[in-house]
Amino acid sequence: MLKETFIGLLTNHTNNDRLIHELWTEVETTYSGHERKYHTLQHLEHLLDVLTELKDQINDWNTILFTLYYHDVIYDASRSDNEEGSADFAEKRMQQLAVPNVTIKRCKNQILATKLHLESSDSDTNYFIDADLSVLGQPWEVYSDYFKNVRKEYIIYPDTVYKPGRKKVLQHFLAMERIYKTDFFFTKFERQAKENLQTELQWLNE
Repeated sequence: MLKETFIGLLTNHTNNDRLIHELWTEVETTYSGHERKYHTLQHLEHLLDVLTELKDQINDWNTILFTLYYHDVIYDASRSDNEEGSADFAEKRMQQLAVPNVTIKRCKNQILATKLHLESSDSDTNYFIDADLSVLGQPWEVYSDYFKNVRKEYIIYPDTVYKPGRKKVLQHFLAMERIYKTDFFFTKFERQAKENLQTELQWLNE
């Protein structure tokens, strides 16, 4: 489904099969990197499943798909500008495909919005950042696998460095009046997300 959807997206912009194959292979290889434990193809598959359920609510499906495939294409646990790097990377690839500038701009804005997950004036962006955070509201077993995999991605840091940083992230979300900006995600995941975050925070404090 992930590959087929990507190919379908790109055929809207090019009939160059070799380029389509190269760009898919690049995405597949990048998200399969050995250092990735959570930001993987499985994460993209989850997002695609969640967003497809909401397709009728999304105004610009093509842009959402470009955002989905490229929002974590740059991911280095030692850097703080991954979103900016991913947005720039997406722009270059979309320019190769002669994607209209308005679509490129929307995609870049959506990718950058995943840095702080703040409410946007654009409803599509809110749906995407909510989908990106939907893992927070999963049953505890799924959520615990998520945060353990995130820890593995940050294995270069000792607990004395990682734990304070992770606590800051958890407190950032817990301080939000609403984690999820859209009613769909708020109703479905808000309560469980806050319970999960609070439980992990308590665990880190032990």
